[in-house]
Amino acid sequence: MSVSMPAPGSADAMSPEEIRAQRIGAALRYVALSAVGLVMLYPLLWLAGASFKTNAEIFSEVGFWPSRFDFGAYARGWKTSTEYTFATYFLNSFLIVIPRIVVTVISCVLVAYAFARFEFWGRKFLFSVMVATLMLPHIVLRVPQYLLFKELGWLDSYWPIIVPSAFATDTFFVFMLVQFLRGIPREMEEAAQIDGCNALQLLLYIIVPLLKPAIVSVIVFQFIWTMNDFMGPLIYLSSVEKYPVSLALKMTLGATEEVEWASAIAISVVALLPSVAVFFAAQKHFVESAASSGIKG
Repeated sequence: MSVSMPAPGSADAMSPEEIRAQRIGAALRYVALSAVGLVMLYPLLWLAGASFKTNAEIFSEVGFWPSRFDFGAYARGWKTSTEYTFATYFLNSFLIVIPRIVVTVISCVLVAYAFARFEFWGRKFLFSVMVATLMLPHIVLRVPQYLLFKELGWLDSYWPIIVPSAFATDTFFVFMLVQFLRGIPREMEEAAQIDGCNALQLLLYIIVPLLKPAIVSVIVFQFIWTMNDFMGPLIYLSSVEKYPVSLALKMTLGATEEVEWASAIAISVVALLPSVAVFFAAQKHFVESAASSGIKG
Protein backbone atom coordinates (compact mmCIF):
# COMPACT_ATOMS: atom_id res chain seq x y z
CA MET A 1 0.00 0.00 0.00
CA SER A 2 1.44 3.33 -1.04
CA VAL A 3 1.25 6.24 1.37
CA SER A 4 0.82 9.69 -0.13
CA MET A 5 3.06 12.33 1.39
CA PRO A 6 1.80 15.91 1.88
CA ALA A 7 3.05 18.26 -0.79
CA PRO A 8 5.70 20.77 0.33
CA GLY A 9 4.10 24.04 1.28
CA SER A 10 0.64 22.51 1.81
CA ALA A 11 -1.35 23.13 4.98
CA ASP A 12 -0.68 19.55 6.20
CA ALA A 13 3.09 19.98 5.85
CA MET A 14 3.18 23.31 7.72
CA SER A 15 3.76 23.64 11.41
CA PRO A 16 1.20 25.45 13.62
CA GLU A 17 3.57 28.40 13.91
CA GLU A 18 3.85 28.69 10.13
CA ILE A 19 0.08 28.47 9.73
CA ARG A 20 -0.39 31.16 12.37
CA ALA A 21 2.17 33.42 10.68
CA GLN A 22 0.48 32.88 7.32
CA ARG A 23 -2.92 33.81 8.74
CA ILE A 24 -1.51 36.90 10.44
CA GLY A 25 0.11 37.97 7.16
CA ALA A 26 -3.15 37.47 5.29
CA ALA A 27 -5.05 39.42 7.95
CA LEU A 28 -2.56 42.31 7.71
CA ARG A 29 -2.91 42.37 3.93
CA TYR A 30 -6.69 42.50 4.17
CA VAL A 31 -6.51 45.28 6.76
CA ALA A 32 -4.13 47.30 4.55
CA LEU A 33 -6.32 46.76 1.46
CA SER A 34 -9.43 47.71 3.41
CA ALA A 35 -7.76 50.91 4.65
CA VAL A 36 -6.68 51.88 1.12
CA GLY A 37 -10.14 51.07 -0.23
CA LEU A 38 -11.77 53.22 2.47
CA VAL A 39 -9.48 56.15 1.62
CA MET A 40 -10.37 55.83 -2.07
CA LEU A 41 -14.12 55.41 -1.45
CA TYR A 42 -14.44 58.07 1.24
CA PRO A 43 -14.98 60.97 -1.23
CA LEU A 44 -17.93 59.08 -2.71
CA LEU A 45 -19.30 58.31 0.74
CA TRP A 46 -18.93 61.96 1.70
CA LEU A 47 -20.67 63.01 -1.53
CA ALA A 48 -23.63 60.75 -0.79
CA GLY A 49 -23.85 61.93 2.82
CA ALA A 50 -23.48 65.61 1.93
CA SER A 51 -26.58 65.40 -0.27
CA PHE A 52 -28.65 65.24 2.93
CA LYS A 53 -26.89 68.13 4.70
CA THR A 54 -27.45 71.87 4.80
CA ASN A 55 -24.92 74.34 3.40
CA ALA A 56 -23.66 75.14 6.90
CA GLU A 57 -23.29 71.46 7.78
CA ILE A 58 -21.46 70.68 4.53
CA PHE A 59 -18.73 73.27 5.22
CA SER A 60 -18.48 72.67 8.96
CA GLU A 61 -18.21 68.87 9.23
CA VAL A 62 -15.70 66.43 7.76
CA GLY A 63 -17.76 63.33 8.48
CA PHE A 64 -20.06 61.93 5.82
CA TRP A 65 -22.94 60.91 8.10
CA PRO A 66 -25.66 63.62 8.14
CA SER A 67 -27.47 64.68 11.29
CA ARG A 68 -30.79 63.81 9.60
CA PHE A 69 -31.90 62.36 6.29
CA ASP A 70 -33.83 64.88 4.21
CA PHE A 71 -34.55 63.94 0.58
CA GLY A 72 -35.73 67.44 -0.26
CA ALA A 73 -32.39 68.27 -1.91
CA TYR A 74 -32.98 65.52 -4.48
CA ALA A 75 -36.43 66.89 -5.35
CA ARG A 76 -35.14 70.47 -5.63
CA GLY A 77 -32.10 69.43 -7.67
CA TRP A 78 -34.20 67.34 -10.04
CA LYS A 79 -36.44 70.30 -10.91
CA THR A 80 -33.44 72.57 -11.81
CA SER A 81 -33.59 76.33 -12.24
CA THR A 82 -34.77 76.04 -15.88
CA GLU A 83 -38.11 75.02 -17.38
CA TYR A 84 -36.78 71.49 -17.86
CA THR A 85 -36.23 68.77 -15.28
CA PHE A 86 -33.24 66.45 -15.18
CA ALA A 87 -35.38 63.83 -16.92
CA THR A 88 -34.92 65.87 -20.11
CA TYR A 89 -31.16 66.10 -19.60
CA PHE A 90 -30.82 62.38 -18.90
CA LEU A 91 -32.80 61.63 -22.06
CA ASN A 92 -30.47 63.93 -24.02
CA SER A 93 -27.45 62.14 -22.59
CA PHE A 94 -28.81 58.76 -23.68
CA LEU A 95 -29.61 60.17 -27.15
CA ILE A 96 -25.87 60.84 -27.41
CA VAL A 97 -24.48 57.83 -25.54
CA ILE A 98 -26.43 54.98 -27.17
CA PRO A 99 -25.80 55.90 -30.86
CA ARG A 100 -22.18 56.70 -30.07
CA ILE A 101 -21.66 53.31 -28.43
CA VAL A 102 -23.24 51.53 -31.42
CA VAL A 103 -21.10 53.26 -34.05
CA THR A 104 -17.98 52.95 -31.88
CA VAL A 105 -18.35 49.18 -31.50
CA ILE A 106 -19.05 48.63 -35.21
CA SER A 107 -16.24 50.82 -36.51
CA CYS A 108 -13.60 49.76 -33.99
CA VAL A 109 -14.32 46.03 -34.42
CA LEU A 110 -14.04 46.33 -38.23
CA VAL A 111 -10.76 48.27 -38.08
CA ALA A 112 -9.26 46.01 -35.40
CA TYR A 113 -10.26 42.91 -37.39
CA ALA A 114 -8.50 44.31 -40.47
CA PHE A 115 -5.31 45.12 -38.57
CA ALA A 116 -5.20 41.80 -36.71
CA ARG A 117 -6.21 39.33 -39.42
CA PHE A 118 -5.38 40.78 -42.86
CA GLU A 119 -2.04 41.32 -44.56
CA PHE A 120 -1.96 44.44 -46.74
CA TRP A 121 0.61 46.97 -47.87
CA GLY A 122 1.49 49.52 -45.18
CA ARG A 123 -0.36 47.67 -42.41
CA LYS A 124 2.39 48.10 -39.81
CA PHE A 125 2.96 51.72 -40.75
CA LEU A 126 -0.74 52.56 -40.55
CA PHE A 127 -1.04 50.77 -37.23
CA SER A 128 1.96 52.75 -35.90
CA VAL A 129 0.36 56.00 -37.04
CA MET A 130 -2.89 55.03 -35.35
CA VAL A 131 -1.13 54.23 -32.07
CA ALA A 132 0.81 57.49 -32.31
CA THR A 133 -2.45 59.43 -32.38
CA LEU A 134 -3.04 58.25 -28.81
CA MET A 135 -0.38 60.79 -27.81
CA LEU A 136 -2.15 63.61 -29.64
CA PRO A 137 -4.06 65.95 -27.29
CA HIS A 138 -7.72 66.20 -28.26
CA ILE A 139 -7.66 69.96 -27.71
CA VAL A 140 -5.55 70.49 -30.86
CA LEU A 141 -8.41 69.06 -32.96
CA ARG A 142 -11.13 71.29 -31.52
CA VAL A 143 -10.71 74.28 -33.87
CA PRO A 144 -10.48 72.37 -37.19
CA GLN A 145 -13.34 70.08 -36.14
CA TYR A 146 -15.48 73.05 -35.14
CA LEU A 147 -14.87 74.76 -38.50
CA LEU A 148 -15.67 71.51 -40.36
CA PHE A 149 -18.94 70.93 -38.51
CA LYS A 150 -19.86 74.58 -38.93
CA GLU A 151 -19.53 74.22 -42.71
CA LEU A 152 -21.67 71.07 -42.57
CA GLY A 153 -24.36 72.92 -40.60
CA TRP A 154 -24.14 70.53 -37.66
CA LEU A 155 -23.70 73.06 -34.87
CA ASP A 156 -26.27 72.86 -32.06
CA SER A 157 -26.88 69.19 -32.83
CA TYR A 158 -25.56 65.85 -31.56
CA TRP A 159 -23.91 64.90 -34.87
CA PRO A 160 -20.48 66.44 -34.09
CA ILE A 161 -20.31 64.29 -30.94
CA ILE A 162 -21.55 61.04 -32.50
CA VAL A 163 -20.34 60.95 -36.11
CA PRO A 164 -16.53 61.01 -35.51
CA SER A 165 -16.82 57.76 -33.53
CA ALA A 166 -18.30 56.08 -36.63
CA PHE A 167 -14.82 56.33 -38.23
CA ALA A 168 -12.93 54.53 -35.43
CA THR A 169 -11.44 57.76 -34.10
CA ASP A 170 -11.33 56.25 -30.59
CA THR A 171 -7.98 54.65 -31.26
CA PHE A 172 -7.58 53.28 -27.74
CA PHE A 173 -10.49 50.92 -28.40
CA VAL A 174 -9.00 49.78 -31.71
CA PHE A 175 -5.67 49.11 -30.02
CA MET A 176 -7.36 47.16 -27.20
CA LEU A 177 -9.36 45.03 -29.64
CA VAL A 178 -6.28 44.32 -31.76
CA GLN A 179 -4.39 43.15 -28.68
CA PHE A 180 -7.31 40.92 -27.73
CA LEU A 181 -7.53 39.46 -31.25
CA ARG A 182 -3.83 38.66 -31.29
CA GLY A 183 -4.36 36.43 -28.27
CA ILE A 184 -7.12 34.39 -29.98
CA PRO A 185 -5.89 31.24 -31.80
CA ARG A 186 -6.76 31.01 -35.48
CA GLU A 187 -7.71 27.32 -35.53
CA MET A 188 -11.47 28.01 -35.35
CA GLU A 189 -11.21 30.57 -38.15
CA GLU A 190 -9.22 28.18 -40.33
CA ALA A 191 -11.78 25.43 -39.75
CA ALA A 192 -14.60 27.82 -40.66
CA GLN A 193 -12.76 28.87 -43.83
CA ILE A 194 -12.47 25.23 -44.84
CA ASP A 195 -16.25 24.97 -44.40
CA GLY A 196 -16.66 27.88 -46.81
CA CYS A 197 -17.04 30.93 -44.56
CA ASN A 198 -15.97 34.27 -46.04
CA ALA A 199 -14.31 37.10 -44.11
CA LEU A 200 -17.60 38.74 -43.08
CA GLN A 201 -19.06 35.45 -41.85
CA LEU A 202 -15.87 34.77 -39.90
CA LEU A 203 -16.23 38.15 -38.23
CA LEU A 204 -19.92 37.75 -37.36
CA TYR A 205 -20.01 34.10 -36.28
CA ILE A 206 -16.49 33.43 -34.97
CA ILE A 207 -14.69 36.66 -34.04
CA VAL A 208 -17.50 38.72 -32.49
CA PRO A 209 -18.57 36.01 -29.98
CA LEU A 210 -14.94 35.58 -28.94
CA LEU A 211 -14.57 39.37 -28.67
CA LYS A 212 -17.51 39.71 -26.29
CA PRO A 213 -15.41 40.60 -23.17
CA ALA A 214 -13.46 43.24 -25.11
CA ILE A 215 -16.61 44.65 -26.71
CA VAL A 216 -18.23 44.95 -23.28
CA SER A 217 -15.15 46.86 -22.10
CA VAL A 218 -15.50 49.23 -25.07
CA ILE A 219 -19.15 49.79 -24.16
CA VAL A 220 -18.31 50.50 -20.50
CA PHE A 221 -15.51 52.93 -21.31
CA GLN A 222 -17.47 54.77 -23.99
CA PHE A 223 -20.55 55.00 -21.77
CA ILE A 224 -18.63 56.50 -18.86
CA TRP A 225 -16.50 58.83 -21.01
CA THR A 226 -19.49 60.13 -22.98
CA MET A 227 -21.63 60.65 -19.88
CA ASN A 228 -18.76 62.63 -18.33
CA ASP A 229 -17.89 64.57 -21.49
CA PHE A 230 -18.20 68.29 -20.84
CA MET A 231 -16.14 70.03 -23.51
CA GLY A 232 -17.81 68.42 -26.55
CA PRO A 233 -21.40 69.41 -25.66
CA LEU A 234 -20.19 72.79 -24.39
CA ILE A 235 -18.61 73.62 -27.76
CA TYR A 236 -21.28 72.29 -30.11
CA LEU A 237 -24.58 72.74 -28.22
CA SER A 238 -26.18 76.12 -27.59
CA SER A 239 -29.82 75.20 -26.88
CA VAL A 240 -30.60 74.44 -23.24
CA GLU A 241 -33.22 71.86 -24.19
CA LYS A 242 -30.47 69.80 -25.90
CA TYR A 243 -28.02 69.85 -22.98
CA PRO A 244 -26.84 66.51 -21.57
CA VAL A 245 -26.43 65.89 -17.85
CA SER A 246 -22.79 67.06 -17.83
CA LEU A 247 -23.81 70.58 -18.91
CA ALA A 248 -26.99 70.62 -16.82
CA LEU A 249 -24.93 69.96 -13.69
CA LYS A 250 -22.96 73.14 -14.39
CA MET A 251 -26.20 75.13 -14.45
CA THR A 252 -26.95 74.07 -10.88
CA LEU A 253 -23.99 76.21 -9.77
CA GLY A 254 -25.41 79.67 -10.37
CA ALA A 255 -22.89 82.50 -10.57
CA THR A 256 -25.22 85.28 -9.46
CA GLU A 257 -26.97 83.65 -6.51
CA GLU A 258 -26.11 81.57 -3.51
CA VAL A 259 -25.54 77.94 -4.45
CA GLU A 260 -27.58 75.34 -2.62
CA TRP A 261 -24.81 72.79 -2.44
CA ALA A 262 -26.99 69.98 -1.13
CA SER A 263 -29.13 70.08 -4.29
CA ALA A 264 -26.08 70.26 -6.56
CA ILE A 265 -24.44 67.34 -4.75
CA ALA A 266 -27.68 65.34 -4.73
CA ILE A 267 -28.14 65.56 -8.47
CA SER A 268 -24.43 64.76 -8.92
CA VAL A 269 -25.01 61.53 -7.02
CA VAL A 270 -27.97 60.74 -9.30
CA ALA A 271 -25.81 61.48 -12.36
CA LEU A 272 -23.24 58.94 -11.15
CA LEU A 273 -25.74 56.11 -10.85
CA PRO A 274 -25.98 55.11 -14.57
CA SER A 275 -22.19 54.82 -14.92
CA VAL A 276 -21.87 52.86 -11.67
CA ALA A 277 -24.72 50.55 -12.69
CA VAL A 278 -23.20 49.89 -16.13
CA PHE A 279 -19.78 49.18 -14.63
CA PHE A 280 -21.03 46.70 -12.06
CA ALA A 281 -23.34 45.02 -14.58
CA ALA A 282 -20.38 44.44 -16.93
CA GLN A 283 -17.69 43.94 -14.28
CA LYS A 284 -17.15 40.23 -15.03
CA HIS A 285 -16.54 40.79 -18.77
CA PHE A 286 -14.55 43.96 -18.07
CA VAL A 287 -12.05 42.13 -15.82
CA GLU A 288 -11.86 39.22 -18.26
CA SER A 289 -11.02 41.60 -21.10
CA ALA A 290 -8.30 43.37 -19.11
CA ALA A 291 -6.73 40.02 -18.25
CA SER A 292 -6.84 38.69 -21.82
CA SER A 293 -6.02 41.69 -24.00
CA GLY A 294 -2.40 42.06 -22.94
CA ILE A 295 -2.95 45.54 -21.48
CA LYS A 296 -1.32 45.09 -18.12
CA GLY A 297 0.10 47.47 -15.58
